[in-house]
Amino acid sequence: MTTAEQPSSRIMKLRRVCGYGAAIAVTPYLLIKIAWTFGLFLPTEQMGDASWRAINAATVVVAAVGILLAMAFSRPWGERLPAWLVALPVWLGTGLLVPMLLLAPVLGPAAITRDKGAGAADFWAYEQIFVMISLVGVGICLPLALAGYAKARWPEAVGGPTDYTELPGHTRQLQITLARLVAVGCILLGIIKVFWAAGGTLGLVPDMLDDRDVWWHLLTLSTGVWAFVGAWGLLVLTFRRGSQRFLPPLAAAWISSGMLFSYNLFSAIRPDAQYSPEYPLARVLTTEAGIVLGVMMGMIILLVLHDRRRALRGESI
Repeated sequence: MTTAEQPSSRIMKLRRVCGYGAAIAVTPYLLIKIAWTFGLFLPTEQMGDASWRAINAATVVVAAVGILLAMAFSRPWGERLPAWLVALPVWLGTGLLVPMLLLAPVLGPAAITRDKGAGAADFWAYEQIFVMISLVGVGICLPLALAGYAKARWPEAVGGPTDYTELPGHTRQLQITLARLVAVGCILLGIIKVFWAAGGTLGLVPDMLDDRDVWWHLLTLSTGVWAFVGAWGLLVLTFRRGSQRFLPPLAAAWISSGMLFSYNLFSAIRPDAQYSPEYPLARVLTTEAGIVLGVMMGMIILLVLHDRRRALRGESI
């Protein structure tokens, strides 16, 4: 094997091991969600409602897509898939899983304690453990498989310096303008969320302050921190200062945008699915802001990647 072939072989091995690992890890989650969809082994009576069963059916589809993506990342045929078919679910998946991976050691026990206090069946604790194991396993394996996949298919997206020389027709000025607006929005959202997580009460219903638990504090803090992280990543990508390497700010903005969009979209679709002490107006404003900011961040990332790819490959309009 030549020197040039050795790194390629290592990358392919990483993709294969982590892709299979992600597929195996998500299997318990998939099976539990299928059971809940059909009304089996439900931890609470509420989860037998049609709306909850529809949510579980949707997560079955998400888990199945995750397994397909893991297989695509681990096999050469995955590189022939349309880019959007890979990028969109990966954007949503990394936004959901990576932040949850960091919180799982605390949120898992907290969720079990909270649900048992609400009258959940004893076997729910074991189901919750399997769910957390699946989420942690996928949260670790899938991004690593994705890194190997992206390295092979889109090397300009994961390597090299932050700065580069643009070709004619670039969109950098538009990127900078949009990044400034989005960064301000992310910073404002981050301040609000961290303020609430730290114990601030402005914008919260006084009668519900005593009901705030570890779950709510950590999820609120996570949203605030990832909003700050996304603002940093976006500004570094567009101004090209603050990091010599391209991958760290790209990963920060990518995960943050997916997190803000997916978590807030779920809150908007199912406002009754989780405890919320915010006044209705405050909840709507922060939720909708997170969705809009996530989408705009994603659009800016696409502009950056498009210009960078053209420049590094020496393409012209």
